[in-house]
Amino acid sequence: MNPTPKVLILCTGNSCRSHMAEGILRKVGGNLFDIHSAGSNPAGFVHSKAIQVMKEIGVDISMHYSKHMDDFLNADVNTVITVCDNANESCPVFPGQVNRYHWAFEDPAHAKGSEEEVLAVFRKVRDQIRNTFEAYAGGFREGIALKADS
Repeated sequence: MNPTPKVLILCTGNSCRSHMAEGILRKVGGNLFDIHSAGSNPAGFVHSKAIQVMKEIGVDISMHYSKHMDDFLNADVNTVITVCDNANESCPVFPGQVNRYHWAFEDPAHAKGSEEEVLAVFRKVRDQIRNTFEAYAGGFREGIALKADS
């Protein structure tokens, strides 16, 4: 296993949820993880509203790009986290994979309504992802501290 565990966050399109999760985990996890995101059927872009709502919390994902999960099949992935049900169902086992988590979030790309209503959905999903991934990083950090104390 790598000294810095490789975490792969998967969703179907790799355009919203997985990029938001990647950006948040990079921010709160610091150098705890080597973080990547991908999709089972990549959209080929990162949604502009995902970029916008992430900037609101000080996370820049504007340079992210959409990738296919198969790009990581030989990447010694330690942890796979799926953030949508479709990706969870189509997720392969990656060589070196030790952990797998599934935390499904609504796809904000399917939100309907006015500009402000759609942005409200993106913000809601962003905040849910932030709460989940902040807790994940905190738990990981506590686990390291416990191992160091024993």
